[in-house]
Amino acid sequence: MSIHSQRKKITTKSIAKYKGKEKIVMITAYDALFANLFESYVDMILVGDSLNMSFLGESDTLSATLEQMIYHTKAVCNGAKSPLIVFDMPFGTYNTKEEALKNAIRVYKETCADAIKIEGGRDRAEIVEYLTKNGIAVISHIGLMPQFVRGEGGYIVRGKTKEDEEELLKDAKALEEAGAFIVLLEGIKSDVAAKITKSLKVPTIGIGAGVGCDGQVLVWSDMFGFFEEFKPKFVKKYLDGAKLIRDSLEEYTKEVKSGEFPTDEYSY
Repeated sequence: MSIHSQRKKITTKSIAKYKGKEKIVMITAYDALFANLFESYVDMILVGDSLNMSFLGESDTLSATLEQMIYHTKAVCNGAKSPLIVFDMPFGTYNTKEEALKNAIRVYKETCADAIKIEGGRDRAEIVEYLTKNGIAVISHIGLMPQFVRGEGGYIVRGKTKEDEEELLKDAKALEEAGAFIVLLEGIKSDVAAKITKSLKVPTIGIGAGVGCDGQVLVWSDMFGFFEEFKPKFVKKYLDGAKLIRDSLEEYTKEVKSGEFPTDEYSY
């Protein structure tokens, strides 16, 4: 029996109670099959625009579309019923508060997502407030922001200076005040992320931001060793998935070529 079998649906209200009591476990998923495998073990599933790199083979996340994300979120919602499902709003879909609300309403109408995630600091606070006042649950994402990678000239770790630390603290507080129910901290120095976490009443989820956050998220294809283009420092590989697949394919190919497969056991 799974460690979380028969548990109730996790909501934005219940996840808020994790703060200071229990670490939040979050993972990405993009289809019903893996969402179902993950369901009993994780608190939250992020349908991340990282799928644009992991599965479409693009160099960054920026070309992901709303239609793509809606398709994959539908699949994840079909596969996992109890975790809180988060829709990662793709680049260019929330430049204004009106645009953000229009697209978020579409997400809510066409999927069973419980919340959306948008990147940006206090410059996005007005958008976050507008969304939350209109019934949209929002996770804010600060620090290293993949959708900003071209404009910032690469993947840059944040919080290295006192000035940057203060900027991040201001961002986090503004987003909390605007109504974000979680602040995701990516690529931030561990001590700074811990300070941000302590300064907020809402939970934080870290990725490359140290153990001081209220929870952690990883991209599933990274942590299970399927994505081999590069491995960020913050990714712990829990499985050598690519090797397992290759070994199994080698065995399958050998048996088909030799006529070992299928035997009578696997034939009608």
